Amino acid sequence: MLEILYQDDYIIAINKPSGLLVHKSFYARDAKVYAIQELRNQIGGQHVYPVHRLDRKTSGVLLFALDKESLKIMNERFASREVEKKYLAILRGWTVDELTIEYDLVNDDNVTQNAITYFHRLQSVAIDLEFNNKPTSRYCLVEAIPETGRMHQLRKHFKHIFHPILGSRPHGCNKQNKLWLENYGVTGMMLHAHQLVFNHPVTNERLTVNAKVNEEFSKVGSILNLDLKKYQ
Repeated sequence: MLEILYQDDYIIAINKPSGLLVHKSFYARDAKVYAIQELRNQIGGQHVYPVHRLDRKTSGVLLFALDKESLKIMNERFASREVEKKYLAILRGWTVDELTIEYDLVNDDNVTQNAITYFHRLQSVAIDLEFNNKPTSRYCLVEAIPETGRMHQLRKHFKHIFHPILGSRPHGCNKQNKLWLENYGVTGMMLHAHQLVFNHPVTNERLTVNAKVNEEFSKVGSILNLDLKKYQ
């Protein structure tokens, strides 16, 4: 059963679990279950139209329209950057306090696209986990706000600044991922879309939709002694 965060006659938002595809994909032909069909079945067979996308491994707020006119309006607002998307990510190392990353990305059609991400560091920790012949390992929790919506943008941008998202594959640190798998059984990616802020397509009311972090994100937070109370 999907967790519904907001619902009215025009739009519906869920807290997408990590590992669930939004819809069928050429890149994940092994998948048998999709958010679209699960949500449609859950609300009595009503058609739902995804307004935006989240990676398969990314959890958090996912917005759907319930009619084509609402879809059109929300698509235009996403395209014109009127929607604010906020993500939580656990990164390797300690970043600077805040930074705007402006680094162009190349899509699957070999087209170069501008990509901009702002983030600020929320918490920094070091734990007794040996890595690269050092007795401790450093990590930080950041809130990221992408101004553009390129495929795997956050993963690629954080790798670009040498602070990859924990659990990210392929845009991460394989040695770190293996370390966490072997020591703690962690297989997920520590990236969560925790908030979406936008104007309603019909009433124009300003809405803020929040999604709690999942169990594995909380587990990693506990291991790192991060304060995640406001996100749980």
